[in-house]
Amino acid sequence: MPSKTISLPRRVAAMLACLTILALHDAATAATSPSCLIPSAWTVLEKAPFRTVPAANVLGDMAKRDVVLLGEHHDDDAHHRWQVQTLAALQLLHPNMVIGFEMFPRRVQAVLDRWVAGELTLKQFLEQSDWNKVWNTSPDLYVPLFEFARINRIPMLALNVDAALNRAVRDKGWDKVPEAQREGVGRAAAPSEAYRDFLFDVYRMHAMHGGTEDKAEKPGKSDAGFRNFVESQTTWDRAMAEALAKRASAAQGSDKPLVVGIMGSGHIRFNYGVPYQLRDLGIRNVGTMMAVSPDMDCKEIRAGMVDVAFGLPPQVEAPAPPPRLGVRLEENEGVVRILEVSPGSLAEKIGLKAGDRLLEVAGTNVSTSGTVVSAVRAQPAGTWLPMRIKRGDDTIDVVVKFPVNR
Repeated sequence: MPSKTISLPRRVAAMLACLTILALHDAATAATSPSCLIPSAWTVLEKAPFRTVPAANVLGDMAKRDVVLLGEHHDDDAHHRWQVQTLAALQLLHPNMVIGFEMFPRRVQAVLDRWVAGELTLKQFLEQSDWNKVWNTSPDLYVPLFEFARINRIPMLALNVDAALNRAVRDKGWDKVPEAQREGVGRAAAPSEAYRDFLFDVYRMHAMHGGTEDKAEKPGKSDAGFRNFVESQTTWDRAMAEALAKRASAAQGSDKPLVVGIMGSGHIRFNYGVPYQLRDLGIRNVGTMMAVSPDMDCKEIRAGMVDVAFGLPPQVEAPAPPPRLGVRLEENEGVVRILEVSPGSLAEKIGLKAGDRLLEVAGTNVSTSGTVVSAVRAQPAGTWLPMRIKRGDDTIDVVVKFPVNR
């Protein structure tokens, strides 16, 4: 037994040393660009002045925590690549791991279990977990994380609740939501004043830009609407904290897992959200980590934002080629039809066929082929483009999904 205990850390330390050397090399050779943190390095943000620390120190410390939270910007591919790298390093140090995901409501936990067990294809997994209904972000960004869990047989944990609960709390307040509709979530701990201030800024901006507040009246902290908004946000935090805490406290000693949470950075910053609720639940040994993009405003990086941050290196990327639908069109007196569908194209994948007449693209009537081309080329990667076609006597709505650029 002692020999096994010693050999793993030595192997891990050697691996981490190599990663550190490579990271320093990459940082030295990367194209120069203004950056708030040293690229490819870990920086402790606990207090000013900030200091960089070796990867082995950071990861070794985090592997001893009860819960580690990895923040993200949901639509940033680099953040998810960093998460996979960090998970891999932590799992070497603490093989008994559980990974919780904000992206899944509790009701699909059985689907996550079947995915990790290798019983589902990726397509089946996404369909049965209602991905397109519950998470408005391309799954391509998250597939490496899902694959990492399955390859290593690491349990995946659904942390969230259905959006209907959050809406109900936001509309009526916690007390007016029947207990049967709370999905087992308990009342959240009252937030700190700092968190209330933060949420009030969000609430006020929403009221000013398209919210339901009367713009002639400035929203106030005593408003019932703001009180419900705070309860909705803290319910969200509490739900995730409860799921993480339950798993973290399920075993002790050598059987105790390292529970890692994958969630938006807003839930972990300054320990306002999920970390605050975790501590109220008795889980105090919590670590918070996030990646910092090279173009992030340096004023946003403040002491206590998270425990440690990883500076993503700047990189030169080739311009993405314009998206292509994969069809040849013909235009005749205001009628646009598909002449040919390229094999393996996006058009073929969604079932478009030669002879289909294009009626609408993104809600705009189609009378020229240029309308279609312009709409497709303007579509950002990782998004969806609705189309309406006429096939015989049938009018059919389809949605083109444009892949994320890698």
